Amino acid sequence: MSQSRFYSISPKGKMESFNSAEELISNHKNESYLWFDYYNPSSKELSTLIEPLSLHPLTIEDCTDENFVPKIEEYPNNSFMIFNAYTYEQKELYIDEVDFIIGKNYLVTVSGYNSNGRKPLNGIEKVVEREIENAKHGASHLLHIILDYIVDKKFVSIEKLEDELDEAEDILLSELEKFQAQDIILTRRHLLALRKSLFHEREILVKICRKDCPFISEKAIFHFRDIYDHLSKFFELTESYREIVSSLLEMNVSMMNNILTKSANQTNLSVRRLTLISTIFMPLTLLAGIGGMSEWSMMSGPENWKVSYPLFIFGMIIIGSLNYLLIKYLEKRD
Repeated sequence: MSQSRFYSISPKGKMESFNSAEELISNHKNESYLWFDYYNPSSKELSTLIEPLSLHPLTIEDCTDENFVPKIEEYPNNSFMIFNAYTYEQKELYIDEVDFIIGKNYLVTVSGYNSNGRKPLNGIEKVVEREIENAKHGASHLLHIILDYIVDKKFVSIEKLEDELDEAEDILLSELEKFQAQDIILTRRHLLALRKSLFHEREILVKICRKDCPFISEKAIFHFRDIYDHLSKFFELTESYREIVSSLLEMNVSMMNNILTKSANQTNLSVRRLTLISTIFMPLTLLAGIGGMSEWSMMSGPENWKVSYPLFIFGMIIIGSLNYLLIKYLEKRD
């Protein structure tokens, strides 16, 4: 079953639904304007609008293209623009395309193309019904309502990214071993995608507010300036978040280096201790080797071993003590 919706909106605020585009066009009244809300349409479905709405074939091609980069293009009888809708779920950012074709008395919205079941404009008809006092003034006011809805959803995704950055910072400061640098790198990639999208969308709003789009009424331009302000703030937020990501990665490297330095210092201390012990016992080992061959009993006579061996052990203690004191003195002097 098709999920596309078709409406006629009168100047009195009456919103009438139709089953197909053909039915909507055939029942069109001069004082009303038309809203064609397509979800995941085929090129064939959209092509049926070329003749009755005087659409350029390139607009149909752009609606089914996989290029998600926002843009605005002017044609003799309408304006075409691409906007992006964001969805952030399970640490993955999804950017979906939403296309708009606005003419003198109609608005065409196309969403859901290559969106894997996501619905960027889900529930938009209820939003329009709530804002019918604004929507009844024309297609440009309806365009503002839909763009404002998309921009509000952008903020939800951006807030989720901010929460993840705050969580990553807390983990970095409290439990360094649980910090996942790859997650932060992925977040940086998402921020780059957001920055690219917001930059082009902001340019679209600049052109609208500059009155470069003839199908946007002058009364509606004031509303679009509010959307421009939101997009500018979001763009600045992405710049700030990118700086935070860079700081977190630098902090992680610095703290890991501190841990490695501490470990290296502990290893050096252990090696120094072993070196000290070896240095002290090297001459003692030599003397023990000589004493073990009974040299002392040969020099002092076998009958004097009770005296010679205690003196030998005492001498080893004196030599070991002198070695220890000499090493400590040299360390202090260095």
